[in-house]
Amino acid sequence: MTEKFISIEDVVHKVIRPEAGAINTFIGTVRELTDGKRTLYLTYEAYASMAEKMMARIGTEIEEKWPDAKVAITHRVGRLEISDVAVVLAVSTPHRADAYEASRYAIERIKQMVPIWKKEHWDTGEEWIGNQQGTKAYALGSKTKEDLHG
Repeated sequence: MTEKFISIEDVVHKVIRPEAGAINTFIGTVRELTDGKRTLYLTYEAYASMAEKMMARIGTEIEEKWPDAKVAITHRVGRLEISDVAVVLAVSTPHRADAYEASRYAIERIKQMVPIWKKEHWDTGEEWIGNQQGTKAYALGSKTKEDLHG
């Protein structure tokens, strides 16, 4: 977790090794249009200590599914402008197919289980968006969607 700009090169460097013939990266950025609404900026919040543990767990899951894989993940929090980098993950494996599969697995698991929440800010209002609501309810012990906004 970081509030600073993410260095893609630094994340990739963490997985470079002689036995890896492939490094796949996923770079998530802030897009301007979502479902026809113009986004002005995003705010990410996280339960940082839990988020870091969960991202480490994802790394362990990947290493169990793809034993020759090495993973690095960095997610940004705070205010992000259009085109800013929100998340970078890198996966190295001996062969490209495994790197692609493990990379996709990692980003889907981040969205499912890591307590990071995104608020979209539009010129017409703002709203918490995405699967992060479920992780917020879990992390905070909330039972309803209203608990997330109240």
